[in-house]
Amino acid sequence: MSGIDGKVVAITGASSGIGEATALLLAERGARLVLGARRTERLAELVARIEAAGGTAVRIRTDVTRRADLHALVALAVERFGRLDVLVGNAGAGTISPLDDLRVDEWDRMVDVNLKGVLHGIGAALPIFRAQGTGHFITTASTAAFRVVPAMAVYAATKVAVRALCEGLRQEAGDSVRVTTVSPGVVRTDFADASTNPRVRAQIGEMRDRLAIPPEAIARAIAFAVEQPASVDVNELVVRPTAQS
Repeated sequence: MSGIDGKVVAITGASSGIGEATALLLAERGARLVLGARRTERLAELVARIEAAGGTAVRIRTDVTRRADLHALVALAVERFGRLDVLVGNAGAGTISPLDDLRVDEWDRMVDVNLKGVLHGIGAALPIFRAQGTGHFITTASTAAFRVVPAMAVYAATKVAVRALCEGLRQEAGDSVRVTTVSPGVVRTDFADASTNPRVRAQIGEMRDRLAIPPEAIARAIAFAVEQPASVDVNELVVRPTAQS
């Protein structure tokens, strides 16, 4: 199956930012959406917007740190639409801070969301994709997977790991399952607000305000990967502001 129209796409972290923009764009192009996030009120509003515009979407509360939640997300897709064509693993945590801050609970949270959350999605969707004989994993990484800067050591470590995991998945996937990693640079989202270190939060916020690209830019990259013919696997996309070093 090529193109976007009619495909069943599940998205984690769908309530805002890149996930929300991706949902809106894919719905506009005819995808049937299964949206997951922890903020159920935001999800309800997003589904209402999609349906008001003539699109199709369902929602379910999804915390990617809970393995059962990913299985429920995938099960909802199969129950409502009979299949799952694409899993967009977009949920992420970016509570960045210097290692000297010793915010160990925040380190654990980033590992649980950014890495284990992706593993939980693979564990839930891969058997479905194998049974169908087709499927597509699209995972949001980061330019931090390519370049480590101060205060981002743990966050970057999770994204390096995600990139390695997706490359291993690609090599094992065979000729029926596609694997795409999308690595955004500075995007106009609430990413900076997550940091509990005031200095870091101000620095990231300033950089965002100065050069960030809109989340719709990443949504278009995801749509590009989805719409390719089944024989074409777009493995890695790096999308950053032109002004980002």
